[in-house]
Amino acid sequence: MTAPRVVLGVAGASGAALGLSVARQLVALGAEIELVVSAAAERTLTEECGAEALNTLQTQATRCHPQSNIGASIASGSVPVSGMIVAPCSMRSLAAIAQGLDDNLLTRAAGVQLKERRRLVLLTREAPLTLAHLRNMIAATELGAIILPPVPAFYLKPVSISDIIDQIAARAIDLLGVSTPVAGQWAEPNEECRPDQMNGRFQEA
Repeated sequence: MTAPRVVLGVAGASGAALGLSVARQLVALGAEIELVVSAAAERTLTEECGAEALNTLQTQATRCHPQSNIGASIASGSVPVSGMIVAPCSMRSLAAIAQGLDDNLLTRAAGVQLKERRRLVLLTREAPLTLAHLRNMIAATELGAIILPPVPAFYLKPVSISDIIDQIAARAIDLLGVSTPVAGQWAEPNEECRPDQMNGRFQEA
């Protein structure tokens, strides 16, 4: 079976550790990674994750592409990939993707996923949101992108920031559909619920 080939874009929003976690988990799944890191993301990786973070990310990738290389293989729809994750996705990159600007390799590769009807998962990171942000999220969704804000799964009772980051990254990978689900899943507590109890709850509601 051919290994999935995934484009990973890392934009300059806060949350650079999300990109590192996505890369690490994709490697564990045996996926090939086509990596594009924006200039702003290089700075954020260093400030949030340490001086070696960029190098760590690059060594996990199968191929690294400069953001300025608009002629890279992943800029063409003729090159088959399984989809793309942008983790994190800045509001600037979101806006460019939503408006089809394709003005650098990260946004061009994202646009390719949309035109080829492949999955594009955007871990949009900003708070609070302006009307412009919300409208761009709607526009990207209408084009076919999946907006996945990096929201913690509190119901899994994470005990560390790493737990939160890894769960969000795993959800992004699951949305690509390139493997069996890897994210932690909600499990309903084992409790019996008699019909009379259920009826009572509905009546109370």
